[in-house]
Amino acid sequence: MLLTISTTHAPAGDLGYLLHKHPDRCQSFDLPFGKAHVFYPESGEDRCTAALLLDVDPIGLVRNRRGPAGEGFQLRQYVNDRPYVASSLMSVAISRVFGSALGGRCEQRADLVEQPIPLTAKISVVPCRGGEVLLHRFFEPLGYRVTATCHPLDEKFPEWGEAPYYTVELTAECRLQDLLSHLYALVPVLDDDKHYWVGNDEVDKLLAKGEGWLESHPEKELIARRYLKHRTGLMRAALDRLIEEESPDADEVEEAHAAEEEAVEATLRLNDQRLEAVVVALKEAGAKSVVDLGCGAGRLLKLLLADRSFERIVGMDVSYRALEIAQRRLNFDRMPPKQRERIELIHGSLMYRDERLAGFDAATVVEVIEHLDAPRLAAFERVVFECARPRTVIVTTPNVEYNVRFDTLPAGKLRHKDHRFEWARAEFQAWAGGVAERFGYSVRFAPVGPEDEEVGSPTQMGVFTT
Repeated sequence: MLLTISTTHAPAGDLGYLLHKHPDRCQSFDLPFGKAHVFYPESGEDRCTAALLLDVDPIGLVRNRRGPAGEGFQLRQYVNDRPYVASSLMSVAISRVFGSALGGRCEQRADLVEQPIPLTAKISVVPCRGGEVLLHRFFEPLGYRVTATCHPLDEKFPEWGEAPYYTVELTAECRLQDLLSHLYALVPVLDDDKHYWVGNDEVDKLLAKGEGWLESHPEKELIARRYLKHRTGLMRAALDRLIEEESPDADEVEEAHAAEEEAVEATLRLNDQRLEAVVVALKEAGAKSVVDLGCGAGRLLKLLLADRSFERIVGMDVSYRALEIAQRRLNFDRMPPKQRERIELIHGSLMYRDERLAGFDAATVVEVIEHLDAPRLAAFERVVFECARPRTVIVTTPNVEYNVRFDTLPAGKLRHKDHRFEWARAEFQAWAGGVAERFGYSVRFAPVGPEDEEVGSPTQMGVFTT
Protein backbone atom coordinates (compact mmCIF):
# COMPACT_ATOMS: atom_id res chain seq x y z
CA MET A 1 0.00 0.00 0.00
CA LEU A 2 1.29 3.42 -0.90
CA LEU A 3 0.62 6.89 0.54
CA THR A 4 2.15 9.96 -1.09
CA ILE A 5 2.09 13.49 0.29
CA SER A 6 2.94 16.36 -2.05
CA THR A 7 3.30 20.10 -1.63
CA THR A 8 3.97 23.10 -3.86
CA HIS A 9 4.84 25.28 -0.87
CA ALA A 10 8.03 27.23 -1.58
CA PRO A 11 10.60 25.98 -0.86
CA ALA A 12 8.94 22.61 -1.34
CA GLY A 13 11.85 20.78 0.28
CA ASP A 14 10.62 22.02 3.67
CA LEU A 15 8.33 18.99 3.58
CA GLY A 16 11.38 16.93 4.51
CA TYR A 17 11.89 18.98 7.67
CA LEU A 18 8.22 18.65 8.66
CA LEU A 19 8.27 14.88 8.17
CA HIS A 20 11.73 14.49 9.77
CA LYS A 21 12.81 12.42 6.76
CA HIS A 22 15.66 13.53 4.48
CA PRO A 23 14.67 13.76 0.78
CA ASP A 24 18.04 12.40 -0.37
CA ARG A 25 17.74 9.09 1.50
CA CYS A 26 15.51 6.06 1.34
CA GLN A 27 14.74 4.88 4.87
CA SER A 28 13.20 1.64 6.13
CA PHE A 29 11.50 0.92 9.45
CA ASP A 30 10.53 -2.35 11.12
CA LEU A 31 6.88 -2.70 12.10
CA PRO A 32 5.09 -5.58 13.89
CA PHE A 33 3.50 -6.65 10.60
CA GLY A 34 6.29 -5.93 8.11
CA LYS A 35 8.33 -2.94 6.96
CA ALA A 36 7.69 0.70 6.05
CA HIS A 37 9.82 2.50 3.50
CA VAL A 38 10.01 6.29 3.08
CA PHE A 39 11.43 7.84 -0.08
CA TYR A 40 10.95 10.94 -2.22
CA PRO A 41 9.92 10.40 -5.86
CA GLU A 42 10.47 14.12 -6.45
CA SER A 43 12.15 16.89 -4.47
CA GLY A 44 12.60 20.31 -6.01
CA GLU A 45 12.13 23.95 -5.17
CA ASP A 46 8.62 24.06 -6.66
CA ARG A 47 7.26 20.63 -5.75
CA CYS A 48 8.14 17.86 -3.32
CA THR A 49 6.55 14.44 -2.80
CA ALA A 50 7.16 12.03 0.07
CA ALA A 51 6.06 8.41 -0.24
CA LEU A 52 5.25 5.92 2.52
CA LEU A 53 5.28 2.35 1.20
CA LEU A 54 4.16 -0.53 3.42
CA ASP A 55 5.42 -4.06 2.82
CA VAL A 56 3.06 -6.19 4.90
CA ASP A 57 3.94 -9.73 5.95
CA PRO A 58 0.57 -11.56 6.17
CA ILE A 59 2.09 -14.36 8.29
CA GLY A 60 3.57 -11.87 10.77
CA LEU A 61 0.29 -9.99 10.84
CA VAL A 62 -1.57 -13.08 12.07
CA ARG A 63 1.12 -14.09 14.54
CA ASN A 64 1.11 -10.66 16.19
CA ARG A 65 -2.65 -10.30 16.21
CA ARG A 66 -4.26 -9.24 19.45
CA GLY A 67 -7.69 -10.64 20.13
CA PRO A 68 -9.71 -13.34 21.88
CA ALA A 69 -7.81 -16.58 22.30
CA GLY A 70 -8.89 -19.80 20.63
CA GLU A 71 -9.82 -18.42 17.24
CA GLY A 72 -8.11 -21.36 15.56
CA PHE A 73 -6.86 -21.55 12.02
CA GLN A 74 -8.81 -19.57 9.43
CA LEU A 75 -7.69 -19.36 5.82
CA ARG A 76 -8.96 -15.79 5.53
CA GLN A 77 -6.45 -14.77 8.21
CA TYR A 78 -3.72 -15.45 5.66
CA VAL A 79 -5.48 -14.86 2.33
CA ASN A 80 -7.09 -11.43 2.33
CA ASP A 81 -6.66 -7.86 1.08
CA ARG A 82 -4.69 -6.60 4.11
CA PRO A 83 -1.24 -6.52 2.44
CA TYR A 84 -2.55 -4.44 -0.47
CA VAL A 85 -4.97 -1.80 0.84
CA ALA A 86 -4.81 1.14 3.24
CA SER A 87 -6.26 0.20 6.60
CA SER A 88 -5.46 0.47 10.30
CA LEU A 89 -2.00 -0.80 9.31
CA MET A 90 -1.48 2.53 7.56
CA SER A 91 -2.50 4.37 10.72
CA VAL A 92 0.07 2.45 12.74
CA ALA A 93 2.74 3.25 10.14
CA ILE A 94 1.87 6.96 10.17
CA SER A 95 2.15 6.99 13.95
CA ARG A 96 5.45 5.10 14.04
CA VAL A 97 7.20 6.64 11.01
CA PHE A 98 5.78 10.19 11.01
CA GLY A 99 5.22 10.45 14.77
CA SER A 100 6.92 13.85 15.15
CA ALA A 101 4.91 15.38 12.30
CA LEU A 102 1.71 13.82 13.64
CA GLY A 103 2.45 15.39 17.01
CA GLY A 104 3.20 18.80 15.48
CA ARG A 105 6.91 18.83 16.37
CA CYS A 106 9.65 20.34 14.20
CA GLU A 107 12.40 22.36 15.89
CA GLN A 108 14.11 23.36 12.64
CA ARG A 109 10.92 24.74 11.09
CA ALA A 110 8.80 25.51 14.15
CA ASP A 111 7.05 28.41 12.38
CA LEU A 112 6.00 26.13 9.52
CA VAL A 113 4.30 23.59 11.80
CA GLU A 114 1.37 25.92 12.41
CA GLN A 115 1.26 27.27 8.85
CA PRO A 116 -1.35 25.94 6.39
CA ILE A 117 0.41 24.92 3.19
CA PRO A 118 -0.91 23.40 -0.06
CA LEU A 119 -0.95 19.62 0.40
CA THR A 120 -2.14 16.69 -1.67
CA ALA A 121 -2.36 13.18 -0.21
CA LYS A 122 -2.87 10.22 -2.52
CA ILE A 123 -3.66 6.70 -1.31
CA SER A 124 -3.28 4.17 -4.08
CA VAL A 125 -5.92 1.73 -2.85
CA VAL A 126 -8.27 2.30 0.07
CA PRO A 127 -11.32 0.16 0.88
CA CYS A 128 -14.46 2.19 1.46
CA ARG A 129 -17.32 0.12 2.80
CA GLY A 130 -20.33 2.22 1.84
CA GLY A 131 -19.15 3.65 -1.46
CA GLU A 132 -17.65 6.86 -2.73
CA VAL A 133 -20.29 9.00 -1.04
CA LEU A 134 -18.69 8.24 2.34
CA LEU A 135 -15.34 9.53 1.13
CA HIS A 136 -16.95 12.88 0.46
CA ARG A 137 -19.00 12.86 3.66
CA PHE A 138 -15.93 12.20 5.79
CA PHE A 139 -13.33 14.45 4.14
CA GLU A 140 -15.17 17.36 2.52
CA PRO A 141 -16.37 18.84 5.85
CA LEU A 142 -12.68 19.07 6.77
CA GLY A 143 -12.00 21.26 3.75
CA TYR A 144 -10.60 18.71 1.30
CA ARG A 145 -11.28 18.44 -2.38
CA VAL A 146 -11.84 14.71 -2.90
CA THR A 147 -11.07 12.84 -6.11
CA ALA A 148 -11.86 9.13 -6.11
CA THR A 149 -11.36 6.47 -8.79
CA CYS A 150 -13.18 3.18 -8.24
CA HIS A 151 -11.49 -0.09 -9.22
CA PRO A 152 -13.36 -2.97 -10.91
CA LEU A 153 -13.50 -6.39 -9.31
CA ASP A 154 -11.71 -7.77 -12.36
CA GLU A 155 -10.75 -5.73 -15.42
CA LYS A 156 -11.18 -8.82 -17.61
CA PHE A 157 -14.77 -9.31 -16.43
CA PRO A 158 -16.42 -5.85 -16.28
CA GLU A 159 -19.83 -7.49 -15.85
CA TRP A 160 -18.78 -8.42 -12.32
CA GLY A 161 -19.08 -4.77 -11.37
CA GLU A 162 -16.99 -2.50 -9.20
CA ALA A 163 -15.03 -3.38 -6.07
CA PRO A 164 -15.23 -1.34 -2.85
CA TYR A 165 -11.67 -0.10 -3.51
CA TYR A 166 -10.67 3.39 -4.55
CA THR A 167 -7.62 5.42 -5.41
CA VAL A 168 -8.21 8.58 -3.41
CA GLU A 169 -6.66 12.03 -3.72
CA LEU A 170 -7.22 14.69 -1.06
CA THR A 171 -6.24 18.30 -1.71
CA ALA A 172 -6.36 21.21 0.73
CA GLU A 173 -4.39 24.07 2.20
CA CYS A 174 -3.88 22.94 5.77
CA ARG A 175 -1.28 22.04 8.39
CA LEU A 176 0.60 18.80 7.77
CA GLN A 177 -0.26 17.72 11.31
CA ASP A 178 -3.97 18.05 10.52
CA LEU A 179 -3.66 16.03 7.30
CA LEU A 180 -1.87 13.20 9.11
CA SER A 181 -4.39 13.25 11.98
CA HIS A 182 -7.30 13.04 9.54
CA LEU A 183 -5.69 10.13 7.69
CA TYR A 184 -4.80 8.35 10.93
CA ALA A 185 -8.39 8.48 12.17
CA LEU A 186 -10.40 8.17 8.97
CA VAL A 187 -8.60 5.49 6.95
CA PRO A 188 -9.71 2.74 9.40
CA VAL A 189 -13.17 4.33 9.43
CA LEU A 190 -13.41 3.97 5.65
CA ASP A 191 -12.22 0.37 5.91
CA ASP A 192 -14.68 -0.23 8.78
CA ASP A 193 -12.28 -2.68 10.39
CA LYS A 194 -9.07 -2.91 12.43
CA HIS A 195 -6.35 -5.51 12.54
CA TYR A 196 -6.21 -5.55 16.34
CA TRP A 197 -8.46 -5.83 19.37
CA VAL A 198 -10.31 -2.61 20.20
CA GLY A 199 -10.48 -1.65 23.87
CA ASN A 200 -10.90 1.44 26.02
CA ASP A 201 -7.54 2.87 24.92
CA GLU A 202 -8.95 3.27 21.40
CA VAL A 203 -11.40 5.88 22.71
CA ASP A 204 -8.42 7.92 23.92
CA LYS A 205 -6.71 7.57 20.54
CA LEU A 206 -9.80 8.69 18.65
CA LEU A 207 -10.31 11.76 20.83
CA ALA A 208 -6.63 12.67 20.73
CA LYS A 209 -6.41 12.50 16.93
CA GLY A 210 -9.87 14.05 16.56
CA GLU A 211 -9.12 17.05 18.76
CA GLY A 212 -10.22 20.28 17.12
CA TRP A 213 -12.33 18.74 14.36
CA LEU A 214 -14.23 15.63 15.42
CA GLU A 215 -16.59 17.36 17.85
CA SER A 216 -17.98 19.57 15.06
CA HIS A 217 -17.90 16.96 12.27
CA PRO A 218 -21.43 16.21 10.97
CA GLU A 219 -20.57 12.49 10.78
CA LYS A 220 -18.94 12.17 14.22
CA GLU A 221 -21.33 9.41 15.35
CA LEU A 222 -20.63 7.25 12.30
CA ILE A 223 -16.90 7.94 12.62
CA ALA A 224 -16.91 6.89 16.28
CA ARG A 225 -19.00 3.77 15.56
CA ARG A 226 -16.70 2.54 12.78
CA TYR A 227 -13.44 3.54 14.46
CA LEU A 228 -14.45 1.57 17.56
CA LYS A 229 -15.57 -1.49 15.53
CA HIS A 230 -19.26 -0.99 16.32
CA ARG A 231 -18.77 -1.54 20.05
CA THR A 232 -21.74 0.42 21.33
CA GLY A 233 -20.39 1.00 24.83
CA LEU A 234 -17.11 2.45 23.55
CA MET A 235 -18.92 4.59 20.98
CA ARG A 236 -21.20 6.07 23.64
CA ALA A 237 -18.23 6.73 25.91
CA ALA A 238 -16.44 8.57 23.10
CA LEU A 239 -19.48 10.67 22.21
CA ASP A 240 -20.15 11.49 25.88
CA ARG A 241 -16.58 12.72 26.28
CA LEU A 242 -16.88 14.76 23.09
CA ILE A 243 -19.96 16.48 24.47
CA GLU A 244 -18.16 17.20 27.75
CA GLU A 245 -15.07 18.57 26.02
CA GLU A 246 -17.00 20.62 23.48
CA SER A 247 -17.64 24.16 24.63
CA PRO A 248 -21.07 24.05 26.28
CA ASP A 249 -21.66 27.64 25.36
CA ALA A 250 -20.77 27.37 21.65
CA ASP A 251 -24.31 28.01 20.44
CA GLU A 252 -24.83 30.77 22.99
CA VAL A 253 -21.62 32.46 21.78
CA GLU A 254 -22.82 32.24 18.18
CA GLU A 255 -26.19 33.69 19.17
CA ALA A 256 -24.46 36.53 20.99
CA HIS A 257 -22.33 37.32 17.93
CA ALA A 258 -25.42 37.24 15.71
CA ALA A 259 -27.16 39.62 18.11
CA GLU A 260 -24.19 41.99 17.88
CA GLU A 261 -24.48 41.95 14.08
CA GLU A 262 -28.21 42.63 14.26
CA ALA A 263 -27.56 45.52 16.63
CA VAL A 264 -25.15 47.07 14.12
CA GLU A 265 -27.74 46.79 11.34
CA ALA A 266 -30.84 47.47 13.45
CA THR A 267 -31.32 51.11 12.50
CA LEU A 268 -31.81 50.06 8.87
CA ARG A 269 -34.06 47.06 9.62
CA LEU A 270 -31.61 45.41 7.26
CA ASN A 271 -32.51 41.81 8.05
CA ASP A 272 -36.16 42.47 7.21
CA GLN A 273 -35.15 44.12 3.95
CA ARG A 274 -32.86 41.21 3.10
CA LEU A 275 -35.54 38.58 3.62
CA GLU A 276 -38.14 40.60 1.70
CA ALA A 277 -35.69 40.98 -1.22
CA VAL A 278 -35.06 37.23 -1.24
CA VAL A 279 -38.80 36.43 -1.26
CA VAL A 280 -39.34 38.85 -4.17
CA ALA A 281 -36.49 37.24 -6.11
CA LEU A 282 -37.95 33.76 -5.48
CA LYS A 283 -41.37 34.82 -6.74
CA GLU A 284 -39.83 36.45 -9.81
CA ALA A 285 -38.08 33.13 -10.53
CA GLY A 286 -41.41 31.27 -10.24
CA ALA A 287 -40.02 28.94 -7.58
CA LYS A 288 -42.49 26.49 -6.01
CA SER A 289 -39.99 24.46 -4.00
CA VAL A 290 -37.27 26.17 -1.94
CA VAL A 291 -34.47 24.94 0.31
CA ASP A 292 -32.99 27.51 2.70
CA LEU A 293 -29.37 26.53 3.31
CA GLY A 294 -28.15 27.69 6.69
CA CYS A 295 -31.71 28.46 7.74
CA GLY A 296 -30.76 29.39 11.32
CA ALA A 297 -33.73 30.26 13.48
CA GLY A 298 -36.15 30.05 10.53
CA ARG A 299 -37.01 33.69 9.85
CA LEU A 300 -37.03 33.27 6.08
CA LEU A 301 -38.92 29.98 6.43
CA LYS A 302 -41.69 31.78 8.30
CA LEU A 303 -42.12 34.28 5.44
CA LEU A 304 -42.15 31.49 2.86
CA LEU A 305 -44.69 29.50 4.85
CA ALA A 306 -47.04 32.49 4.90
CA ASP A 307 -47.07 32.57 1.08
CA ARG A 308 -49.08 29.69 -0.40
CA SER A 309 -47.28 29.94 -3.74
CA PHE A 310 -44.37 28.07 -2.13
CA GLU A 311 -45.53 24.48 -2.09
CA ARG A 312 -42.45 22.77 -0.62
CA ILE A 313 -40.13 24.44 1.89
CA VAL A 314 -37.05 22.88 3.49
CA GLY A 315 -34.70 24.48 5.99
CA MET A 316 -31.25 22.99 6.58
CA ASP A 317 -28.70 23.93 9.23
CA VAL A 318 -25.63 22.35 10.82
CA SER A 319 -26.76 23.45 14.31
CA TYR A 320 -29.30 21.29 16.14
CA ARG A 321 -30.01 24.20 18.48
CA ALA A 322 -30.86 26.50 15.55
CA LEU A 323 -33.28 23.90 14.20
CA GLU A 324 -34.94 23.57 17.60
CA ILE A 325 -35.39 27.35 17.73
CA ALA A 326 -36.81 27.29 14.21
CA GLN A 327 -39.30 24.59 15.25
CA ARG A 328 -40.52 26.77 18.09
CA ARG A 329 -40.61 29.93 15.96
CA LEU A 330 -42.71 28.14 13.35
CA ASN A 331 -45.01 26.54 15.97
CA PHE A 332 -44.49 23.05 14.59
CA ASP A 333 -46.50 21.46 17.40
CA ARG A 334 -49.58 23.60 16.61
CA MET A 335 -49.26 23.76 12.84
CA PRO A 336 -52.29 22.61 10.79
CA PRO A 337 -51.64 19.29 9.01
CA LYS A 338 -51.82 20.70 5.47
CA GLN A 339 -49.40 23.46 6.33
CA ARG A 340 -47.11 21.03 8.11
CA GLU A 341 -46.89 18.94 4.95
CA ARG A 342 -45.30 21.90 3.14
CA ILE A 343 -42.29 22.34 5.42
CA GLU A 344 -39.41 20.22 6.68
CA LEU A 345 -36.33 20.91 8.80
CA ILE A 346 -33.21 18.81 8.22
CA HIS A 347 -29.82 18.66 9.87
CA GLY A 348 -26.89 18.79 7.47
CA SER A 349 -23.69 20.47 6.38
CA LEU A 350 -22.96 22.46 3.24
CA MET A 351 -19.55 20.84 3.05
CA TYR A 352 -20.55 17.54 1.44
CA ARG A 353 -22.97 16.26 -1.15
CA ASP A 354 -26.46 15.53 0.09
CA GLU A 355 -29.09 13.84 -2.05
CA ARG A 356 -31.81 15.56 -0.03
CA LEU A 357 -30.82 18.89 -1.63
CA ALA A 358 -31.57 17.76 -5.19
CA GLY A 359 -34.74 18.58 -7.12
CA PHE A 360 -35.55 22.06 -5.77
CA ASP A 361 -36.59 24.99 -7.92
CA ALA A 362 -34.49 27.34 -5.79
CA ALA A 363 -31.96 27.46 -2.98
CA THR A 364 -31.40 30.46 -0.72
CA VAL A 365 -28.10 31.18 1.02
CA VAL A 366 -28.68 34.22 3.21
CA GLU A 367 -25.63 35.64 5.02
CA VAL A 368 -23.85 32.29 5.05
CA ILE A 369 -20.84 32.31 2.70
CA GLU A 370 -18.94 34.88 4.76
CA HIS A 371 -18.74 32.30 7.58
CA LEU A 372 -16.76 29.88 5.36
CA ASP A 373 -12.99 29.83 4.94
CA ALA A 374 -11.53 29.27 1.48
CA PRO A 375 -11.50 25.42 1.40
CA ARG A 376 -15.03 25.18 2.79
CA LEU A 377 -16.26 27.86 0.39
CA ALA A 378 -14.93 25.75 -2.49
CA ALA A 379 -16.71 22.67 -1.10
CA PHE A 380 -19.93 24.71 -0.74
CA GLU A 381 -19.72 25.76 -4.39
CA ARG A 382 -19.60 22.16 -5.58
CA VAL A 383 -22.32 20.99 -3.20
CA VAL A 384 -24.80 23.67 -4.27
CA PHE A 385 -23.98 24.52 -7.87
CA GLU A 386 -22.67 21.19 -9.14
CA CYS A 387 -24.45 18.52 -7.08
CA ALA A 388 -27.77 19.98 -5.84
CA ARG A 389 -28.03 22.26 -8.88
CA PRO A 390 -31.36 24.08 -8.35
CA ARG A 391 -32.61 26.26 -11.20
CA THR A 392 -32.16 29.39 -9.05
CA VAL A 393 -29.67 30.13 -6.27
CA ILE A 394 -29.97 33.35 -4.27
CA VAL A 395 -26.93 34.43 -2.26
CA THR A 396 -26.69 37.46 0.02
CA THR A 397 -23.57 38.68 1.83
CA PRO A 398 -22.42 41.92 3.52
CA ASN A 399 -20.87 44.72 1.49
CA VAL A 400 -17.75 45.64 3.47
CA GLU A 401 -17.57 49.04 1.79
CA TYR A 402 -20.75 50.08 3.62
CA ASN A 403 -19.30 49.32 7.07
CA VAL A 404 -17.99 52.89 7.39
CA ARG A 405 -21.61 54.07 7.53
CA PHE A 406 -22.34 52.13 10.74
CA ASP A 407 -21.61 54.48 13.65
CA THR A 408 -21.42 51.66 16.20
CA LEU A 409 -18.96 49.54 14.21
CA PRO A 410 -15.28 50.28 14.99
CA ALA A 411 -13.13 51.05 11.96
CA GLY A 412 -11.68 47.94 10.36
CA LYS A 413 -14.01 45.55 12.21
CA LEU A 414 -16.32 43.06 10.54
CA ARG A 415 -20.03 42.94 11.41
CA HIS A 416 -19.85 39.45 12.97
CA LYS A 417 -16.95 37.94 14.92
CA ASP A 418 -17.29 34.63 13.06
CA HIS A 419 -17.07 36.18 9.58
CA ARG A 420 -14.05 34.85 7.69
CA PHE A 421 -14.34 37.71 5.21
CA GLU A 422 -16.61 40.50 4.06
CA TRP A 423 -16.33 41.33 0.38
CA ALA A 424 -16.42 44.61 -1.48
CA ARG A 425 -18.81 44.74 -4.41
CA ALA A 426 -16.11 44.00 -6.99
CA GLU A 427 -14.90 41.00 -4.96
CA PHE A 428 -18.38 39.51 -4.64
CA GLN A 429 -19.09 40.01 -8.33
CA ALA A 430 -15.77 38.41 -9.30
CA TRP A 431 -16.49 35.37 -7.10
CA ALA A 432 -20.07 35.03 -8.33
CA GLY A 433 -19.03 35.45 -11.95
CA GLY A 434 -16.43 32.71 -11.57
CA VAL A 435 -18.95 30.35 -9.96
CA ALA A 436 -21.51 31.04 -12.68
CA GLU A 437 -18.98 30.37 -15.43
CA ARG A 438 -17.67 27.14 -13.88
CA PHE A 439 -21.08 25.60 -13.21
CA GLY A 440 -23.17 26.85 -16.14
CA TYR A 441 -25.22 29.58 -14.47
CA SER A 442 -25.84 33.22 -15.27
CA VAL A 443 -25.87 35.75 -12.43
CA ARG A 444 -27.36 39.18 -11.85
CA PHE A 445 -26.73 41.46 -8.90
CA ALA A 446 -29.08 43.58 -6.82
CA PRO A 447 -28.52 45.95 -3.90
CA VAL A 448 -30.36 45.35 -0.63
CA GLY A 449 -30.97 48.24 1.73
CA PRO A 450 -30.38 51.97 1.23
CA GLU A 451 -27.92 52.58 -1.60
CA ASP A 452 -25.14 55.06 -0.97
CA GLU A 453 -23.61 56.74 -4.02
CA GLU A 454 -20.11 56.28 -2.65
CA VAL A 455 -20.12 52.89 -0.90
CA GLY A 456 -23.18 51.11 -2.32
CA SER A 457 -25.80 49.19 -0.33
CA PRO A 458 -25.18 47.43 3.01
CA THR A 459 -26.05 44.00 1.59
CA GLN A 460 -25.31 42.65 -1.86
CA MET A 461 -27.35 39.92 -3.51
CA GLY A 462 -26.55 37.61 -6.39
CA VAL A 463 -29.29 35.69 -8.21
CA PHE A 464 -27.92 32.71 -10.16
CA THR A 465 -30.11 31.06 -12.79
CA THR A 466 -29.67 28.21 -15.26
